[in-house]
Amino acid sequence: MNKIIKVSVFFLAMFTAFWPQAYAEKHDQSKEVNIVATKVGDGLYMLAGQGGNIGVSVGEDGVFMIDDQFAPLTEKIKAAIKKLSDKPIRFMINTHWHFDHTGGNENLGKEGVVIVAHDNVRERMSKDGFIKAFNKKVPASPKIGLPIITFEDSIKFHLNNHEIKVLHQSHAHTDGDSIVLFKSANVIHTGDIFFNKMYPFMDASSEGAVNGMIRSVEMIMNLSDDQTVIIPGHGPLANKKDLQVFHTMLTTVTKRMQKLINKGKTLEQIVAMKPNADFDKDWGNGFLNPDAFVNVLYSVMPENK
Repeated sequence: MNKIIKVSVFFLAMFTAFWPQAYAEKHDQSKEVNIVATKVGDGLYMLAGQGGNIGVSVGEDGVFMIDDQFAPLTEKIKAAIKKLSDKPIRFMINTHWHFDHTGGNENLGKEGVVIVAHDNVRERMSKDGFIKAFNKKVPASPKIGLPIITFEDSIKFHLNNHEIKVLHQSHAHTDGDSIVLFKSANVIHTGDIFFNKMYPFMDASSEGAVNGMIRSVEMIMNLSDDQTVIIPGHGPLANKKDLQVFHTMLTTVTKRMQKLINKGKTLEQIVAMKPNADFDKDWGNGFLNPDAFVNVLYSVMPENK
């Protein structure tokens, strides 16, 4: 028990030091954020602003959204969508419960948008939460911001000449992740199962697990071909090759971590060893810096779940 407490205290101390505070505060700086739309398919777009990448389908049936970033950005996001369609936003699906993907729920819910998500997303949003890695309390969502349609394994939408299939991914980034497939357009939104060109965050407090994330990435690769357009949860627009590079990085660092744990190395020792130095230059300049990522990875290894 003392060992567990010691590791937890060290983990928190390290994350306090390495968590990019600017990111935590950015969602309050909405005036400085531009929402940029990139076309990815027939009536399909990626909107990049701040927080998770948004997916949008526009057409004669209305607007279908994937995630909604932070509350102060809702008006800018809506303005960007109005440039693409004069139809109303009908549905918005959350790929998971984290606040940089669900922050606009309350605003959209008040406007009658139907919010959809996995069962675990509604469950987590319905009560006060806590992300241990960031020592961050997350208050329960108001009822108007909760998903009103939930699903256990999958759900389909038939809108704008697309069959949109949503598939739950168990214990990956969290316990409520979903990926969204536009099969005929060959477009996939991965949510935070894929961080393109940056180290990923896996939320141990929300039952995230590295092995689950690897399995989900492998499934997405199997659903993709060389022409597939992939919208990652964070980072630039991607393709199957980008996802394969991410998979190689993630499986390699996981194997390294496992070997060090098997040798009895402590978290402090592993961080000091800089075990992923060969990847740090390419992957350590985004959401998590190298030392913070080592902490995250350690927390979601099977031995530490």
